[in-house]
Amino acid sequence: MVTPPPPPLWSHIAEWNQCIPNLLPCSSRLPASHQVSQQGTCRMARWLPRSTDLTRFCQKLNRVKTLEADMMETSFNRCLSTIDLTLLGIGGMVGSGLYVLTGTVAKEIAGPAVIVSFIIAGFASLLAALCYAEFGARVPKTGSAYMFTYVSVGEIWAFLIGWNVLLEYMIGGAAVARAWSGYLDSIFNHKIKNFTETHVGSWQVPFLAHYPDFLAAAILLVATAFISFGAKVSSWLNHVFSAISMGVILFILIMGFVLAQPKNWSAQEGGFAPYGLSGIMAGTATCFYAFVGFDVIAASSEEARNPQKAVPRAIAFSLGLATGAYILVSMVLTLMVPWHTLDPDSALADAFYRRGYSWAGFLVAAGSICAMNTVLLSNLFSLPRIVYAMAEDGLFFQVFSRVHPRTQVPVIGIVVFGLLMALLALVFDLEALVQFLSIGTLLAYTFVAASIIVLRFQQQKADGPAQPASSQPNPEQREGIAAPEQKEYESFSDKLQLVGSDKSKEHREPGQLKAAFEPYLEFLSDFYPGEVVTVAVVTLMVSAVCLCSILVFGNTHLHLPTWSYSLLLVLFSLGFVLSLLLIWVHEQQHSTQTFQIPLVPLSPALSIVLNIYLMLKLSYMTWLRFAIWLILGLLVYFGYGIWHSKENLREPRPQSVSARYVVFPSSSLEETVQAVQPSSQPAAGLPDTDTTEDKR
Repeated sequence: MVTPPPPPLWSHIAEWNQCIPNLLPCSSRLPASHQVSQQGTCRMARWLPRSTDLTRFCQKLNRVKTLEADMMETSFNRCLSTIDLTLLGIGGMVGSGLYVLTGTVAKEIAGPAVIVSFIIAGFASLLAALCYAEFGARVPKTGSAYMFTYVSVGEIWAFLIGWNVLLEYMIGGAAVARAWSGYLDSIFNHKIKNFTETHVGSWQVPFLAHYPDFLAAAILLVATAFISFGAKVSSWLNHVFSAISMGVILFILIMGFVLAQPKNWSAQEGGFAPYGLSGIMAGTATCFYAFVGFDVIAASSEEARNPQKAVPRAIAFSLGLATGAYILVSMVLTLMVPWHTLDPDSALADAFYRRGYSWAGFLVAAGSICAMNTVLLSNLFSLPRIVYAMAEDGLFFQVFSRVHPRTQVPVIGIVVFGLLMALLALVFDLEALVQFLSIGTLLAYTFVAASIIVLRFQQQKADGPAQPASSQPNPEQREGIAAPEQKEYESFSDKLQLVGSDKSKEHREPGQLKAAFEPYLEFLSDFYPGEVVTVAVVTLMVSAVCLCSILVFGNTHLHLPTWSYSLLLVLFSLGFVLSLLLIWVHEQQHSTQTFQIPLVPLSPALSIVLNIYLMLKLSYMTWLRFAIWLILGLLVYFGYGIWHSKENLREPRPQSVSARYVVFPSSSLEETVQAVQPSSQPAAGLPDTDTTEDKR
């Protein structure tokens, strides 16, 4: 009798569920040696992420916010008019910079050509402001750059933008409070500082101020109390300070033109542009930050009565008035006294003093303090609302999403962040952190500009799943209407001509390739609407970063030879232009109901390049602090935000299916499939019992 050979190894294998989730284990049928090797392999596989898990994780990071059907519905009080929003924007832009920045740039950077610097900076700010205006009209929700990024780009990018804006407003408000107290203290010959150092003491500790500034902390606490009373009270207080500030500016302009001396622009005094074009452009980079503050209008859109019209108008009016004020004050200042004799710390007051009008210095001081008050109110007004938007979406702690039923403002956020601002102003040295404000603002401008391009070329949301551009159904097919009867043509050439004319008149959705370019770029029609545009926007931003890096660091840090410097500039410029053209050949949304920025995608693309260039001009210490703050933000997001996000709750739960395979020596296969459903809902279309199928 011949002993049959042992069954092959594969016939002992039963269920590898520890390695492959869909296969359930039955390792007891294996020999001991094979069980040991299987366990080691399974331990390794358990630590390796699956491609489906990585895909799902990336989808979570890039999910966009679902907007409500009625975006005008809000728990805030819609009480702000166009004038209210305009004065808020002016208060955010025309601050102490008008009294300090103009003299500093004129003497040390550009000379009388600071006027040209402000004109260029105003135009550059207009590109970013128009992006905010379109978003504020289309999405009348609080949150500003955070909200705009969330509805178009993705969740993690929106959180990082909001996280940076939080620090920007906190440091900005505390810095303005310290400047306010220092300016007031200088009027009284620094008696407040001397009294504090004598009775409280001073210290020499890195990152801390030399003495505690109780006056700066006190003004922040008082402003916090007023902001807590509601948007109407805050707006009224801003009206008062803005009216005084604009009255002082009007006085400066009238008296300044009366005392103007054109010879101060003559060649004997150095000419109009003593530092040349390089000085004008360097002055532009500095003057650009004077216009930071118009985003308070977008942050207040949820409290505007008619945001579709009020937000774009308020942004345009406030930016125009602020630009005009900066240009005219710079002109008056450099005409009153020679530019090289200006006092950078108090240029306007010193100019009036030297012309024999020392009493005018008190008016200038009063205007400066009122202007700083408006900036302070602007920061305290915007910050809690951005925190509220993040908390309302579940990305930040829920306690900050509570709105007071009577005042209809997020009181908890106002009080908590007002106290944090007061603490910063009390003990910290903010001079080293002020540059941090620039990088957060410029990053927000960059993402808002990119969001405009993405949103403009997105397809309108439909109930059904998206389909490739080449297979879009007709409207009659989508609505269940019978298709029209077939047309009869007398000849084949007539048929071709009519078909061509019908195709040219075919309505195309946003994100689809334009009909005129389809014969030349037919391969792009196979992609989903908006997919090519999204890839092109990413390519455009990468090209802009590389191009600006070569411009900023090519000759100074990288020491590139002339040929490689020129070659890289041409290559990255070509990539930028090609990405721009690739976006332009697609259809975009056209709306007559709300404001839309003209010349898309050119206008946002120019804003992106400018913002990236200015960011790369900042010091490496600013980038280091920025990286540390980003790491802290990522810890908050992955520790809290990603789990409590409302978009996470809206996602459908995956239906997992487990299968069991057992192979017997007789070569029969038994398969058991069991549907695993959440306890709250039954499996749709699946039986409740296991299905067993024998395959022989």
